[in-house]
Amino acid sequence: MDLDDIADELYGLDPGEFTAARNEYVARARGAGDRELAAAVGRLRKPTVSAWLVNLLVREKPEEITALLGLGDALRSAQRQLSGAELRRLSTQRRRVIGALEKTASRLAAEHGRRASEAALREVGQTLHAALAEAELAEQVRGGRLETPLDYSGFGPVGLSVVPSAPERKAAGADDTGAQEAERTRRALEAAVAEAEAARNTADEARSVADRARAAVEELDEHVARLREELGRVEHQREFARRTARTADEDAAKAEETAQQAEEAVRALQEQS
Repeated sequence: MDLDDIADELYGLDPGEFTAARNEYVARARGAGDRELAAAVGRLRKPTVSAWLVNLLVREKPEEITALLGLGDALRSAQRQLSGAELRRLSTQRRRVIGALEKTASRLAAEHGRRASEAALREVGQTLHAALAEAELAEQVRGGRLETPLDYSGFGPVGLSVVPSAPERKAAGADDTGAQEAERTRRALEAAVAEAEAARNTADEARSVADRARAAVEELDEHVARLREELGRVEHQREFARRTARTADEDAAKAEETAQQAEEAVRALQEQS
């Protein structure tokens, strides 16, 4: 196997299995005398849980990831064309798709014997947002070999920086007053879209946290109901045991009295003989 094949296999493993598997490949390469491959494999780093989840999505849900990354192209196109309505539509679609992928990541984690924490799922969403912002980051996600979550370091969230088209710039050059007004309008649009985007992201995150909390409450309610049912059965058994003990005490007392009477009768007969 070459480095690409080994890396593909390693980054598809659970993080807990990564180090042992990597070290085994390093040992094999050294045993085969391929020091260069051994060194290259040794430099591969164990992925964080969130990076592993994104890699898992790429491997097990490739169509959904392809659709998401295609949405990034559409967002950047709308960004260049100063299409506020299109940006809002695509931003809504982006939130919906990323939210669905976060839930899918949580389900996949459970299928692989892990529970995805809220922090890990937030980093999954952060990485997917970053992939929509920059084509280079999208390619990193598409490769399915992330070691750590990605973060978009550009100016503002993706889809919020709006650039005027060439005809608008030409018209602005012909009319300075119109250019100033267009610039003010552009900045107002950017600010409004940015504010709406930030508010929606906050609302979506709050809703996601609330949904997970509600699910946890429902699970705990079911557990409490089961414990109460079990407690009822145990209390019933305890009451039955108490009644049985009282009856047994009464029977023992009666038997003791009968035994004493029999012993007295025996002593009386012995005295007469």
